[in-house]
Amino acid sequence: MSEPVFTLARGSAPLLVSLPHVGTAIPDDLVPAFVPRALALEDTDWHLAEVYGFARELGASVLVPRLSRYAIDLNRPPENAPMYPGANNTELVPTRFFTGDPLYRERCVPDEGEIARRTDVYWRPYHDGLAGELARVVALHGHAILWDGHSIQAEVPWLFEGRLPDLNLGTAGGASCAPALRDALTAALTAQSSFSHVTDGRFKGGYITRRYSRPHERVHAIQLEMGLATYMDETRATLATAAVDADRVVRLRPVLRELLQTTLDWRPDGR
Repeated sequence: MSEPVFTLARGSAPLLVSLPHVGTAIPDDLVPAFVPRALALEDTDWHLAEVYGFARELGASVLVPRLSRYAIDLNRPPENAPMYPGANNTELVPTRFFTGDPLYRERCVPDEGEIARRTDVYWRPYHDGLAGELARVVALHGHAILWDGHSIQAEVPWLFEGRLPDLNLGTAGGASCAPALRDALTAALTAQSSFSHVTDGRFKGGYITRRYSRPHERVHAIQLEMGLATYMDETRATLATAAVDADRVVRLRPVLRELLQTTLDWRPDGR
């Protein structure tokens, strides 16, 4: 490809913010295989890079992909194992919308060879960049915190029952970060009253959170899945054209800033 599949802005703090589902590009050679509806990219984590724009002010590194999750899902394992066994899951190369409807035209679903090609060309470079930046941060600071940011409609019946809380903190059931860090982040959520929240509910952390966390080696990972309605209109028909809602962002950003600052204030040695 002539264009990079991601951008990395390196920071000075022991924090890396990964936003794997904000990409909106679909390579030209893939477009004919999709149903027309897919080109509206409705399952994107819309505007999340803008919402997290303040992270650079805190010294965080920020990793942002260019390609849509419809080309390949960067938060799924290369062997395509389901993240949430027993529930509907999206795949490494998704074949369905979040509604369960087909993404591809008939007889155009990618075969194993095409999936392998996309993994090599699109998926692997992002993960090489992520792993390399974590290694740099650990070498510089002695520890690293990976913050994996996501957003989604609060009601997606094909994927989960009911309505999600506004802020969904995931630590793989406590396995992806130190207990003290999980407790500090949960306390920060509990201290605010603007948004509903849960720790390790439906979204406990996807592949990135689980794969790169090594608390015993001072690499800690956290996922935050936010409801789109915390910062924009989440109506599916308007997602592709809706902008961030300035009033909602003003309400949300102090909470996000407090969460990221909590990770920066925390130290593995308890100091």
